[in-house]
Amino acid sequence: MDSAIVAALVPLAIFVIAWVGYCWYDISRRTVRHLPKWAWALICLLSVPVGGIVYLLIGRESQ
Repeated sequence: MDSAIVAALVPLAIFVIAWVGYCWYDISRRTVRHLPKWAWALICLLSVPVGGIVYLLIGRESQ
């Protein structure tokens, strides 16, 4: 694999890992709405970044 392609994909991979990690951390700490926590965690993992955005907008309880 070309090193330029790897260099371009590394920041994207870091973003995906950080985004899913943040969403999972938030899910573990807050009360969620509409779905169980495991379902939100799966949605956040399988549809990056849309799943996390949907969770943050409608899936978590306001504090």
